[in-house]
Amino acid sequence: MAESKEVFGFYIPTVTLMGIGAHEELASRIRILGGKRPLIVTDKGITDAGLTGKIVEIVERDAGASPVVFDETVPNPTDKNVHDGLDLYKNSNCDMILSLGGGSPHDCAKGIGIVATNGGNIRDYEGVDQSGKAMPPFIAVNTTAGTASEMTRFCIITDTNRKVKMAIVDWRVTPDVAINDPLLMVGMPPSLTAATGMDALTHAVEAYVSTSATPVTDACALQAMRLIATNLRTAVAYGEDLKARDNMAYAEYLAGMAFNNASLGHVHAMAHQLGGFYDLPHGVCNAILLPHVQRFNMIARLDRFVDIAEAMGEKVRGNDLSTRAAAERALEAIKVLSSDVGIPSGLTELGVKEEDLEVMADNAQKDACGFTNPRTPSLQDVVEIYRQAL
Repeated sequence: MAESKEVFGFYIPTVTLMGIGAHEELASRIRILGGKRPLIVTDKGITDAGLTGKIVEIVERDAGASPVVFDETVPNPTDKNVHDGLDLYKNSNCDMILSLGGGSPHDCAKGIGIVATNGGNIRDYEGVDQSGKAMPPFIAVNTTAGTASEMTRFCIITDTNRKVKMAIVDWRVTPDVAINDPLLMVGMPPSLTAATGMDALTHAVEAYVSTSATPVTDACALQAMRLIATNLRTAVAYGEDLKARDNMAYAEYLAGMAFNNASLGHVHAMAHQLGGFYDLPHGVCNAILLPHVQRFNMIARLDRFVDIAEAMGEKVRGNDLSTRAAAERALEAIKVLSSDVGIPSGLTELGVKEEDLEVMADNAQKDACGFTNPRTPSLQDVVEIYRQAL
């Protein structure tokens, strides 16, 4: 009898530039990709912070290009948001896309790009590999250390009709070039640093316990956890610490490498519903849900949770702890880190109502991110996890 065949892909950008001063290489990459009129997709916060003007100057002065700015991206980008940006891209005769910011601008830019070359509506691309043509040349300049959208094949867009976040997972939306420069991250306020850092931790944990995990994704996920456990508190407390910022940039990228290839789990499946239904910040939702979902998952992968505890700095080897007790240390370490960096203790603080839990749970069961969760929860299991997180 022939053995069953399992083939795993590995997806990352063609080029990634990391480290202090990496954004100064932007112009050369624009020239290599042949861009003359890039659409810069960003948001008002980035523009108000002066970063958009800085990038525009580099593009004009050093790349000899004529950029067009779309800074109307909203925190949870919507189908309307994408098509507004698409109209500007087309009407301005743009020939490449440059996203600047965190997950929201990157995802909005991906949505614009995939429809620019494939046509139709962004809703047509929900699911896995639904596009047929490559996007325009695409550079993602990252300013947060959390979502890893600057290097993934994931694009999350809210369908305003259904109030549901669509998971578009498509290798063609992976940026050609990703740039992670801690110099662009030092201005992040503590609350955003905390939320994005916990988002990265969620990526690493979910990828590590995913049913599609491989030795390659395991290595990325565990190192991401180690870096987050030792650097996130410093980055929140003292945002100008470039070493902590640089390590968090590597951590979020490693976590991205892990989940971009091992996928995620029910934390994201459930957090997407909170974002779509209430327009809540994604990283905060992930942080609140993470220990509750992983408590449900833990009995399926006790050994892996012991590894997570160790990566988070817990002393779980050689002290006569049972495997079950050592695994519990992982959940405790997650909760302590979340509390230390100021994440709200429950969903009630964010305005989530118990009467909405069942409809969100039903939508979460259809979210593609949940397909690789190590346990398969029932609808009532998901409702109960939401309830525990209130």
